[in-house]
Amino acid sequence: MIVEPFLMHVDDDALTDLRRRIVTTRWPPPAPGPAWGQGTDLDYLKSLLADWSGGFDWRAEERRINRSHQFRATIHGLAVHFVHERAVDGSGIPLLLLHGWPSTFVELLPLIPLLTDPRSHGIDGPAFDLVIPSLPGYGFSERPQRGNYLDIARLMQALMGGLGYTRYGAGGGDFGAGIASLMALDQPSSTLGIHLSNLELSPHLDDGSRPLSDAEREYLTQRDLWDRAERGYSAMQSTKPQTLAYALNDSPAGLAAWIVEKWRSWTDSDGDLDRRFPRELLLTTLTIFWATRSITTSMRDYYDNRWDGVTIGPETFVTVPTGIANFARQFVFEGRPPREWAERLYNVRRWTEMPSGGHFAPVEEPRLLATDIAAFFADL
Repeated sequence: MIVEPFLMHVDDDALTDLRRRIVTTRWPPPAPGPAWGQGTDLDYLKSLLADWSGGFDWRAEERRINRSHQFRATIHGLAVHFVHERAVDGSGIPLLLLHGWPSTFVELLPLIPLLTDPRSHGIDGPAFDLVIPSLPGYGFSERPQRGNYLDIARLMQALMGGLGYTRYGAGGGDFGAGIASLMALDQPSSTLGIHLSNLELSPHLDDGSRPLSDAEREYLTQRDLWDRAERGYSAMQSTKPQTLAYALNDSPAGLAAWIVEKWRSWTDSDGDLDRRFPRELLLTTLTIFWATRSITTSMRDYYDNRWDGVTIGPETFVTVPTGIANFARQFVFEGRPPREWAERLYNVRRWTEMPSGGHFAPVEEPRLLATDIAAFFADL
C-alpha cells in the first residue's frame, strides 16, 4: 500500500464558478402550505446560498481541516483519503471511524481530541489511534465501479492492515455502521469490537424467528410510516442515481436542497438547523461534495447495496462484541429500535439510550458519543 501526505485544496477557479452558479440560480416558486412541507424551504435555501456565495470563508475551513493529519493511500488501484491521528500518550486502541450519507469525513473530526486524549477532556476510558477515511466515492476517495458493504469493508480492512494494525475496532453510523458490521462478519478475528450510532442493517425475519415483542412491532410500524413519507430519496438513488446526478452535479442550489433537507429531517433540531449547527459545517460539507463532484458516486452506495448487496440470512450473526448508542431522534418520526431488535443480529455488549442527538451524532453530540465509545472499549 502506497501512502502519501495529503492537504485539501480547492482551486480558485472552482470557487469562482461556484459563486457564479449560485448568483445565476433560476429559483422555482415557493411551495404552498407550511415551510418544508413539500421539501426544502425556498426562503431558507436562498439565505443559505447567499452565505455560501458571500460570507462563507472556505479558505478558513480548509486551513482548519488541514490541521488534521491527512493522507491518501493507493489500495487495489484506488486512492483512499483518510485522517490518521494517534493517541497523545503514544499508545492507543486502533479505531476506524466511518461516516455515511450525505456526510463527509469532516463530520467525525470533533471526536479526534475527545478520543485521542480522553483524560484531558474528562472522559474515563482508553485513548485511541483514529483512522477516519472518506468513504469510496465521497470527497477525496475514489470509488470502484461497483461496491457494496462487503466490498468497502474489505477495502477498509486493507487500509487498516496497510497501516500496520492487525486487530482494531470499527464504528460509525449510516453506511459506516453497515460497513463496520460487514467487517466484523467477514474478519471477526481482526475486529476487536464495533460501535454503532444507528442500526443500518436489519435482521432476517421468517417463520422460524422468535416472535416480535410489542416494542419491536411498534418500531416496525413507525418505520413503515417513515418509509412511506420520507423514503423517496432512497428510491431514486437506488434505482436511477445517474438521472438525478445531472441536476445535483450542475446546480449548487439543487445539491444544497437535496442534502440540507436530510440534515434537517434527520437531526435532533426541532426543524431549526441554525439552532443546532453553525452554517459553516453544512457549507463545508456542501463544498466538499461540489468541489470533488462526488455527489454522483456517493449515491451509488444505494444502487449497489440494493441490487448487488449482501443478504442477511437466518444464520447471519455478528459475534464480535457490539456497542450501540441509540440516539433519540434518528429520523423525523421513525422512533428508536428496542434492544431486542438489535440482539437478533448483534452480540450486544453495551446499549445506551441517548437523551438527545440524531442521525449525525458526531457533530450533534460529540461528547456523548465519544464517552460511550470509550466506555464500550474499556469494558472489552
